[in-house]
Amino acid sequence: MRMMKLLAGVALASLLGMGAAGAQTLLRSSDTHPDGYPTVEGVKYFGELVKERTAGRYEVEVYHSAQLGEEKDTIEQVRSGVIQLNRVSMAPFNGTVKETIVPALPYVFRDEEHMHKVMDGPVGDQIKAAFEPAGLVALAFYDAGSRSFYNSKKPIRTVADLAGLKFRVIQSDIFVDMTSALGANATPMPYGEVYSSIETGVIDGAENNFPSYDTARHVEVAKYYSLDQHTILPEVFVMNKAAFDALTPEDQAIFRQAAKDSVGRQRELWTAMTESSRKKVEEAGAEINEVEKQGFIDAMKPVYDKHVKDDVLRKLVEDVRATQ
Repeated sequence: MRMMKLLAGVALASLLGMGAAGAQTLLRSSDTHPDGYPTVEGVKYFGELVKERTAGRYEVEVYHSAQLGEEKDTIEQVRSGVIQLNRVSMAPFNGTVKETIVPALPYVFRDEEHMHKVMDGPVGDQIKAAFEPAGLVALAFYDAGSRSFYNSKKPIRTVADLAGLKFRVIQSDIFVDMTSALGANATPMPYGEVYSSIETGVIDGAENNFPSYDTARHVEVAKYYSLDQHTILPEVFVMNKAAFDALTPEDQAIFRQAAKDSVGRQRELWTAMTESSRKKVEEAGAEINEVEKQGFIDAMKPVYDKHVKDDVLRKLVEDVRATQ
C-alpha cells in the first residue's frame, strides 16, 4: 500500500511536468519481461517515436522485469493512474473486458499470420474499443507467439498424456478450464514463481512460448516441450484513459500512430527471438515433440460452450474464423 501511494505521488508529479530532464511529462510503463525482450523493446521504440514527434514534450520510461509488480498488480496500477502505460497479456483482462475472451480462446486462430490479420482489422478495432469503459485505451497488440505445454515428467503427444499433470497457467478462467478439459490440473500463479514451483515439485510444468521458456530458464527444470500450440494470444499495450484524454487531439494522434508503428518493430524482434530461443533451449537439452493436435482441438468444445455465452462473443468468434 505504501509503495502504491508513493508511485501515485510520483505519477502525479510527472503529469504536472516534473519528469526527467528535457521532458515536460514522464510516462511510466510496466512489463514483466526482462530488458531486451521484444515487448519491452517495442514499448521503448514507441517511447522514442513519441519523444521525437512531440519534440521532447513526452518521455516514456519502461520498467521491465516486473519491477513494478506482476501483471495483476500493474493492471490495477494503470487503471487507477498510478502508472500511465502497461504491456500485459490479454488473458488477465478476460473478467474486465469480455471481448478479450475471444483472442484468448484455444485454437481460435489458425496460425500467427491469421492472428495478425484479425487483430490488425475490424475485430481488433472492436476489441480495442471495449477497453475504454474499463478506464483504458488499447494502443496496440503485440506478438506473443503460440503457447504450448512443457513439463518435467515426460513428452506429451496426445491428450491422454496430460492426465493428472499439474501445470501453472495464466490467472484466467479460460486457461484453467482449457487445462481441465485436457485432463490436467491447472494452478494459476504469478509468472515469477514458476521456476521454483517446478523445481520443488509444486507443479509439473507450465505453458508458454519459446522466448519465455528460454529467458525464464524454465528449460532447466522442465525439459519436455510439446508443440500443441493451444493459444496464439496477443499481448496488449494499454494507456490510462484519463492520461490519454488529457492529451491534445494532435498528441493523441501521435501516440496512436507511434503505437501502430511500434508493432512492426516488435513483430520483427519477436520472429528473430523465437528462432533464437528455440535453438537455445534445444542446445540446453529441451526435448521438443509434435502432438496429435486434432484431439486437443476436439477437447475444447466445453471451453467454448462455457465462455462464448452471448451474441457479442459468438459474432466475434464467427468474424475471427471468417477472416482470410
